[in-house]
Amino acid sequence: MSESPTHLKAMARFRIALINMPPAKLLLFGYVSYMLIGWVLLSLPFAQEQAVAAIDTLFIATSAVSTTGLVSVDPGTSFTLFGEIVILLLIQAGGLGYMTIGSFATLAIMGKLPGMRARAAKHAFNLPSNVKPKQFVVSVVIFTLTVEVIGALVLWWMFASAGEQNPLWLGIFHSVSAFCTAGFSLFANSFEGYTGHVGINLTIALLSILGAMGFLIVVDGWRTLTGQARWLGFSSKIIVRMTGLFLALGTLALFIAEPSIRLLPPTERLLAAFFQTMTATTTVGFNTMPIGPLGLATLMVLFFLMIIGASPAGTGGGLKTTSFAALVGLVRSTLKGRDRVRYLKRVVPQDRLQLATASLAFYFTLAGIAMFGLFLTETGAAFELVMFEVISAMGTVGLSMGLTGELTELGKLIVILLMTAGRVGILTFGIAIASHDESREEEADNDLVL
Repeated sequence: MSESPTHLKAMARFRIALINMPPAKLLLFGYVSYMLIGWVLLSLPFAQEQAVAAIDTLFIATSAVSTTGLVSVDPGTSFTLFGEIVILLLIQAGGLGYMTIGSFATLAIMGKLPGMRARAAKHAFNLPSNVKPKQFVVSVVIFTLTVEVIGALVLWWMFASAGEQNPLWLGIFHSVSAFCTAGFSLFANSFEGYTGHVGINLTIALLSILGAMGFLIVVDGWRTLTGQARWLGFSSKIIVRMTGLFLALGTLALFIAEPSIRLLPPTERLLAAFFQTMTATTTVGFNTMPIGPLGLATLMVLFFLMIIGASPAGTGGGLKTTSFAALVGLVRSTLKGRDRVRYLKRVVPQDRLQLATASLAFYFTLAGIAMFGLFLTETGAAFELVMFEVISAMGTVGLSMGLTGELTELGKLIVILLMTAGRVGILTFGIAIASHDESREEEADNDLVL
């Protein structure tokens, strides 16, 4: 049966609206579409092992697509194998990114990226001018699948050696979840049962670090190795240095300051301190130690690491290591009285400083509003629990001090909004929901009566 003219006109208008949609709004639209599709699939009766409320299926779908890992119900016992597969596909879609999947499909069909999609991809990943979107998208998909397959095989062997049931599925699920920095686990207590298992800890850590450092490192590193470039680019150098610095300092701080870690044997103590530092700075959200009882000094370290988060063009969230580097350069240059902002002996462009400063300002504005809302909905919740939940959701980290499972329906909606903002990117989310800019006529009307 042929389609009606009205239906065809509506479809045509929808396509035109998508083509003309600004990149930020297009990204938000894409991720929200994934979340809604996941919500529908997880709501199917045969996706659930036991009845799950609609708000919880939406929460899980959003958490999976945003690669956050906060869960209001236990995925391992609440969903059937079909439901777990849906969650895994949502994690993969969120980790690769809406623009990556769409662009890769377009490349496979057309052999090139149309102008609109190329611009949106460049915006989504904050690509430098010397990296072409087409080359980047292909590299991302190949690298992702290669790393995840290797990780799944290694984890399969380790889980089988540990006597786990269904070790292959556990290996596949946790490999994808780790690389996409999603933090979803089929174990009820994440990896607390493997606190001292060096192999599993380091495998999960390596997968998470590779995902969090970003695909830009892969493309940049490959260009250097193949002689297309003489050295790593400025952004890649910052990412490597910042990631290494945060991992080292965070591990040292937790090793010394956290009482529950100090009680462990020396080898496990170092491993636990490293893993919890890694899980915060990569925003993967797994844990080998209970988060609720952690000391206030440890929470401060985790707050800082989760706020900064991972790196651009990667699977992690947060403000990003490069934004932090730009802000550090701004402060240092201001204190030294320089007329230009420099970092690693290079001048940081003014537009990048503006983006970094705006990201920081909007981050704390959104965090403050969300905390105020949660204090109203979650009466009686301790200040640090609410603050930890907000920072974890905005950074797509997935760690929780125990508040997630106790959230009211309104509280869950607030956290869902935060996870969505974190996946799209804090500043991109702000741009997407912002009103139109002033026209020239409006700008000319600037006679302020005092």
